[in-house]
Amino acid sequence: MTASPAIDALLLPQTEVSADDSAETTHLLAAQAGDMAAFEWIVRRHEEKLFGFCCRWLRCVEDAREVCQDTFVRAWQALPEFEGRAKLSTWLYQIALNLCRDRAKSRASRQRDNTTTINDLEQPLTCPQNAPDASAEWQSEMQKLDRGLALLPEKLRTALMLSTMEGLSHEECAKVLNCSVRGTEGRIYRARQMLLRWWDEEGQ
Repeated sequence: MTASPAIDALLLPQTEVSADDSAETTHLLAAQAGDMAAFEWIVRRHEEKLFGFCCRWLRCVEDAREVCQDTFVRAWQALPEFEGRAKLSTWLYQIALNLCRDRAKSRASRQRDNTTTINDLEQPLTCPQNAPDASAEWQSEMQKLDRGLALLPEKLRTALMLSTMEGLSHEECAKVLNCSVRGTEGRIYRARQMLLRWWDEEGQ
């Protein structure tokens, strides 16, 4: 199979940007004590990646924006009970994924009640990977990748996105997905193979 350098790079696990975890711990403890300014620091640190994840998962910018906002509302409400058994970012992704799934179910229900088609809801995205300063070729390949991802079964698509696009380790992915590490690795492998096969067939 052949693929472009862009898709090859995107299907390799991305490393999360290393940051000062001690600073996050300090702000987390303050936020758990009710310090809104500390929580706003947490929001600023994580909102861009969470918004990108919601965009790619929901394929609708407006829905993604609302779900991302709701994620932080839920996080603020549940923050006093957060025990740190997982990284804060992993916990936020777990909340976001649950809300994405709820939004998708609601959207499917609305679709049954009117004439809206799924294609009406799946528009080309303007997310971090589709930034205006990206080359036309990169924009085109990202839109193609969006289409390919949408064809994957949800469990496989989500595992691949968390690992290769969000930079989560397999252990972190497993916590978000409530799945074993081995099961998560299997999902990522199958998703990658299906996507590469589809990409190759589309290029014929």
